[in-house]
Amino acid sequence: METRIDEIAERIYRVSTHVPEIAPPAGFTFNQFLVDAEEPLIFHTGMRQLFPVVSEAIGRVVPLERLRWVTFGHVEADECGAMNEFLAAAPHAKVAHNTLGCLVSLNDLADRPPVPMDDGEVLDLGGRQVRRRLRNINTPHVPHGWEARVLFEEQTRTLFCGDLFTHLGNGPAVTGADLVEPALQAEQLFRQTSCLTAATAALRALAELRPRTLAVMHGSSFQGDGEAALNALADAMEERFSPEWEFAGVPSVSANPHP
Repeated sequence: METRIDEIAERIYRVSTHVPEIAPPAGFTFNQFLVDAEEPLIFHTGMRQLFPVVSEAIGRVVPLERLRWVTFGHVEADECGAMNEFLAAAPHAKVAHNTLGCLVSLNDLADRPPVPMDDGEVLDLGGRQVRRRLRNINTPHVPHGWEARVLFEEQTRTLFCGDLFTHLGNGPAVTGADLVEPALQAEQLFRQTSCLTAATAALRALAELRPRTLAVMHGSSFQGDGEAALNALADAMEERFSPEWEFAGVPSVSANPHP
């Protein structure tokens, strides 16, 4: 495995680990995102087994003990498996998630009490010269998980969109290329999306934010017309995965995107 760190927007960094054994020959990336601000934040922690390489990469930008916020999209190993490892390494850090996620999982799982966030609530990371504000947007069951949500950084217009636009391979940190077809191919393989109608409605609502950067958890991040990309993915999902879609050819456990 290789782990790299790249700046994808001003003071927003992508930490990416490529695992070639998952979905070969292209392999699969697991990405975390660091927002370097007065109160540094990470979105996704990675699995516990990735903590040594992910934390080392983050430490190249900010000392690990300076982290103040640990966040993620939903409760799943690659999203928050190393949550408590980060809390142990950063004594002043807190987990922040939507209220539902705190109630159903994180009040029990997190080693320190999490901070619940309402839909639309903003987490202000402080700073005078560079200020970062992340808005919580609940997206239940999109792409999966009752407590699913995304974060939107208002200044850089970066949408931390988690598993949306998941695709295979070890591409560049940031691309302007179309990610819709690669995302459809990954959906065909992994069957990760819970509800088509909820997904397309959420994608179109997120498009109204007009993001400039899409911080994608699995694959390259996207820079460009985020509104068009989100709407195009919604249209393509409706066309490709109709209500009559059946689970023919469901992949074996070897395709599960968790090493």
